[in-house]
Amino acid sequence: MLVWFVVGSVVAVALVFDSPAMDFRLVALGAVLPVVEGVVGGPWVLHAPITGVALLGGVMGVARGRRLLQRRWLAVPIGILAHLVLDGTWSDKEVFWWPFFGLDALEGSRVPEFERLGTGLLLEFVGLVLGAWAWRRFGLGDPRVRRVLWAEGRLIALRRV
Repeated sequence: MLVWFVVGSVVAVALVFDSPAMDFRLVALGAVLPVVEGVVGGPWVLHAPITGVALLGGVMGVARGRRLLQRRWLAVPIGILAHLVLDGTWSDKEVFWWPFFGLDALEGSRVPEFERLGTGLLLEFVGLVLGAWAWRRFGLGDPRVRRVLWAEGRLIALRRV
């Protein structure tokens, strides 16, 4: 399940934050990072909101006084948090509230993305449909807009109605 998380997170973040300076490549990266946990054995820290919040704080602290750097790298934890919303991680209290249910609460848990295969395939289809809508909404038919997205991560047609 990648399309649902990449497209869903980019579209949601683009519409909520309405920031033409956001690097949506990093939002997409953050949105797929938790999927890697499924490949290596189960939900770990990237499926817990505390990690996304800690990364937000870390970016703000490390890049203190460097606003452009903060703006760029905040996209990764925002993508991770968007993944949690799109994934439904909040429905598994041991994973969602880790480490408050104990540090070993993640042991034996399953990654939500791989647990619901039928729903996952449906969400991938929804992601494709959402992607087609986003293609038009953000003007990605224009080669210049696509070039800026690939090279800089920005959606320059963001303010189009």
